[in-house]
Amino acid sequence: MSEKSTHKTYTVEEASQRLMQFCAYRDRSHKEVEQKLIEMRMIPEAREQIIIQLMQEGFLNEERFARSFVRGKFRIKKWGRIKIRQHLKLREISEPIIRLALSEIEEDQYLKTLEELLDKKQRLLTESDPFKRKRKLTDFLLRKGYESHLVFDLVSSLED
Repeated sequence: MSEKSTHKTYTVEEASQRLMQFCAYRDRSHKEVEQKLIEMRMIPEAREQIIIQLMQEGFLNEERFARSFVRGKFRIKKWGRIKIRQHLKLREISEPIIRLALSEIEEDQYLKTLEELLDKKQRLLTESDPFKRKRKLTDFLLRKGYESHLVFDLVSSLED
């Protein structure tokens, strides 16, 4: 049995329906939709037609996806702007849309979240050496994607 005969083929209508469900479940980026269509073995012309249809019918909206992504990663995973920006770029979101989406994060909430992450991590650390302790806190917050100047200011303000 050849490999091709084991894969389902889709009409443009069937693929459109599947992708509408895919996009209705949660906001998707254009790259995710394109990848799904490639997995479904749709030809480039059909992929383009389906993407246009999804955009026209409101199932696919890059700005809405980016804003939703930013809100979720910040509120749930407590990611900083740098990490969020990197992940949006990996999804091929344009810079103007990334800037717009990052405006979903209120500055006071951002700083408050950064302080809460620091407090929580401080309570979990068993390191007694003050220098190593601050280094671990700094590394943790930088990995979460917070800007270095904010992290350094906050960590340096801690008592030894």
